[in-house]
Amino acid sequence: MKTHTNKSFLDYLTLASANQYLREDHQATTRKFNRLIKWGLDRIAAAIAILIFSPILLTVAILIFIRMGSPIVFTQQRPGKNGNIFTFYKFRTMNNRRDSNGNLLPDLERISTLGKFLRQTSLDELPQLWNVLKGDKSFVGPRPLLVEYIERYSPEQFRRHDVLPGITGWAQVNGRNSISWSEKFKLDAWYVNNWTLGLDLKILFLTLWKVIKKDGINKSDREIMEIFMGD
Repeated sequence: MKTHTNKSFLDYLTLASANQYLREDHQATTRKFNRLIKWGLDRIAAAIAILIFSPILLTVAILIFIRMGSPIVFTQQRPGKNGNIFTFYKFRTMNNRRDSNGNLLPDLERISTLGKFLRQTSLDELPQLWNVLKGDKSFVGPRPLLVEYIERYSPEQFRRHDVLPGITGWAQVNGRNSISWSEKFKLDAWYVNNWTLGLDLKILFLTLWKVIKKDGINKSDREIMEIFMGD
């Protein structure tokens, strides 16, 4: 009787372990499939958005050229998924004003009137549609930061690079520049751990609402957040 009971208990443990493995395998498969859907939707939406906004893109480009000259688009190297470096695009919002010694003035003093308008309306972000179309970025994900920050991340903070960076993200709709680096990275890690297509949709709607309210979008991260030196 005792042997039979022990055998039944072992059978139960084996069955429970097998069911747990099947559930985890199913969840992993579903997650991979959903990421494939996101990959396709990102590119389709980016292509459509570029076509729809092409008159605005052209108008903004002409205005920047007239008001500030070239270059029209600001480019910078940023780390993407797995820390791979890509070229990041935004409309230029600052002029080239210099002091008497020929040094560029601080960022805040070089933002033009047109640049302020572009930031307030988030129109300066539109060139990033090309990043999404190329596959460098997604519409939603942790914002790509500076290349020099990579070596300053802890292993947990580096997990923000487990997914594609985004034009908007969970940290951006939960405080953006008003929260500390530590809080930002915790929000990025939470997003990576809890990602779903539904969460991305929620973030997109919250971002649209913040743009309409002009809530925290009039200044860039570099102007408000201090340089990240590591924990």
